[in-house]
Amino acid sequence: MAHSRGQEKLESPQDFNQRSGIGFRNQVLLTRALTHRSYINEDPNALEDNERLEFLGDAVLDFVVAAWLYNHYPEMAEGDLTLVRTALVRTEQLAEFARKIDLGGAMRLGQGEIVSGGRTRDALLCAGFEALIGGLYLDQGIQVVEAFFEPFMSSAVKEFLEEGHLQDPKSLLQEWTQARALASPVYQTIQESGPDHEKVFTVEVAVQDVVSGMGQGNSKRQASKAAAREALKKLSEINNVKKNGS
Repeated sequence: MAHSRGQEKLESPQDFNQRSGIGFRNQVLLTRALTHRSYINEDPNALEDNERLEFLGDAVLDFVVAAWLYNHYPEMAEGDLTLVRTALVRTEQLAEFARKIDLGGAMRLGQGEIVSGGRTRDALLCAGFEALIGGLYLDQGIQVVEAFFEPFMSSAVKEFLEEGHLQDPKSLLQEWTQARALASPVYQTIQESGPDHEKVFTVEVAVQDVVSGMGQGNSKRQASKAAAREALKKLSEINNVKKNGS
């Protein structure tokens, strides 16, 4: 049954377990997996946060994803397997999986974390999902984890392969330079504008000391991705011209 903490309705671990269909047997493990460190500081009855389970879940996911990809894509080259695995376990993707089961609504957070939007933050949702996986592994073993996680993997990989989006632009640009034995891309914030609550950052990226792309965004991360995306487009066009002219 959901109960209130302060002014907020919090879904109980038992209700979350039933709604999500995960089927934890050990409710103490599930409660720990749902407990963020910020909650420990405010509730004297909370004994342990989920950080150790997060550590374990991260390793379990790496293995489960690698084994599943190996078995389901026997013709895929090792490099591509690595790209797909990386795409599946990156923070943004795991946070998206967490949203599919509304994990944020069941996370036990401190009031400060709640007010700052912790229930929707990618990093917190990713960590919570990893902790959930770690707890499920301890609760029922690797096969149950595989059965729970396979639908997430299957749909995501299909989407990756259909859309060709295995990595973010910065990772792809890094791969592009490494494949050609070039120095790593260098990102530089060249401008910040707008009020504090609505900042716009402009970032440029240089490859071999030549500015290859520029991008803008409401965070340096967004701007860097936009710059990398533009650089990839330009460098690909240059590469194609060289091939056609040779």
